[in-house]
Amino acid sequence: MDEDRTVLVTTRSFGGGDKDPEALLRAEGLSVVRGDPGHELAALLPHLARAEGWIAGTAPIGAAHLDAAPMLRIVARYGVGVDSVDLDAARRRGVIVTNTPGANAEAVADLTIGLALAALRGIVDGDRAVREGHWSGRVGRELGKCTVGIVGYGRIGRAVHRRLNGFGSRVVAHDPYAVEVDIPLVSLAELVRVADIVTLHAPATPRPLIDATLLTAMRPGAILVNTARAALIDEAAVAELLRTGRLGALATDVLSTEERGRSPLLDAPNVIVTPHIAGQSVQAVDRMGMSAARECVRVLLHGEAPEHPVTAGASA
Repeated sequence: MDEDRTVLVTTRSFGGGDKDPEALLRAEGLSVVRGDPGHELAALLPHLARAEGWIAGTAPIGAAHLDAAPMLRIVARYGVGVDSVDLDAARRRGVIVTNTPGANAEAVADLTIGLALAALRGIVDGDRAVREGHWSGRVGRELGKCTVGIVGYGRIGRAVHRRLNGFGSRVVAHDPYAVEVDIPLVSLAELVRVADIVTLHAPATPRPLIDATLLTAMRPGAILVNTARAALIDEAAVAELLRTGRLGALATDVLSTEERGRSPLLDAPNVIVTPHIAGQSVQAVDRMGMSAARECVRVLLHGEAPEHPVTAGASA
């Protein structure tokens, strides 16, 4: 094996399903090294110096990372979103960026429904109460009697809609780019006005998409579900509205701090948090891992175009 043909892996769940994408890489003659999932530059420097491929999670990849990787030819995002990658810097350096579209849509949709139900029925609070010796639970609401507003009607939004159809929920959506949809499309202002549950499935935005103005326009007691990106919501405004009771609950899989500190949302009432696991089913992990590994093989060994390019790798 040529040890210089190295693929750096910085996502914890790579190979954590039923399939073995690392074995696929090694069978093709590629060396695999594991690096810091948080992408701390100093920790990655020894690996970046010789990596030709990088299978990356959601932590940021900036120009400094790319500058430290003179041999890098492909960043294969293990997932869909590429907002964590400096795409302009990648283009300038001729680095191809790929993703795995649709690979985790079903898993994310499953957790979205689970979080919505947990918030509606007080499942987490009920569990805690029983463990503390109390058998007093609150009266919840039925998902089928709720209007659900889906923000972002791509693969994940549509998968959520399919599940909601089984409950009998009324569903509306907001997506300025959606075409050929089987659902009423409304403005964002109208969506938050009519929805009992607002669920987010949009890419990250420079400023919060759900800001203080839209939050205060939501129905009293409404539930906000976020299995997309923490940057989509104004966390300080959400925390304040939870404390006043104006917002019924936040059920989220993402926080702006995540592993870098404690979010103020964790001290607010009626918050359900999961540790960024929406896309982490066995099946999704297999699809993402095998897809990212195959992209590295195509580009590094066969000289082929990737199946799911985000950038073409042409330097400016």
